[in-house]
Amino acid sequence: MAAHVSHTSRASAAPRASAPPEPAPPVTAPHAAYGCHEPHEHYAPYVAHAPIEVPAPHVPYLVRRVAHPVNARLDEHLPTDHKLSKVYRVGAGLTGLLLVVFGILGLIDQIGFFDTGGATVLALNTNGALSVLSICIGVLLFVGMVIGGNFASTLNIVLGLAFIASGFVNLALLDTSLNFLAFEIQNVLFSFIVGVMLMWFGMYGRVGSALPHDNPYWRARNPEQAAREDRARAAALHGI
Repeated sequence: MAAHVSHTSRASAAPRASAPPEPAPPVTAPHAAYGCHEPHEHYAPYVAHAPIEVPAPHVPYLVRRVAHPVNARLDEHLPTDHKLSKVYRVGAGLTGLLLVVFGILGLIDQIGFFDTGGATVLALNTNGALSVLSICIGVLLFVGMVIGGNFASTLNIVLGLAFIASGFVNLALLDTSLNFLAFEIQNVLFSFIVGVMLMWFGMYGRVGSALPHDNPYWRARNPEQAAREDRARAAALHGI
């Protein structure tokens, strides 16, 4: 009997097994890491990500059109006496004539080839090298005038950019030993003016966001819309 009592007392003295912990209440804190400030019971934990790569900015419209004006040829779409071709021819011819006259006058004065003594022709500083270069560019513009069309337009644009670049380069070379063409500030301004003028003639009717729909460059860039307008025009003409 005593043994039984002793066993019972030891059992009662043993510590009770701990009860399982109660589940924690759901988390209802807002997760501002995702930009949300409302309480949620369940949400995915914030995971850091790599820096977001920003796409490169689009090339401006004018730059794209100057670099790649259009894959169309004027002489395939328009007669040679079309007004656009006339503008390109006139621009190339007038500028070429001005450069040839300037170069010939410089050669007549027998100025040294790389002379930087300050000889002037038509109020512009010049020497033999600049005179020969002017004649060569003028003859090239005459070739563009004769060919006309898409070639004259592209030639005007390219030479216009070259004149503007030449203005900046020679502006940096003023009063240095590398000023082989005897440029002065008036020559730099003349180079800028000729460059802008040539670019205007070359881009006329070719670069822009409001070209008329009968323009060949617009039609080459929008062939589907041009075809729809042609069909609508033909239907209206035949009274369909």
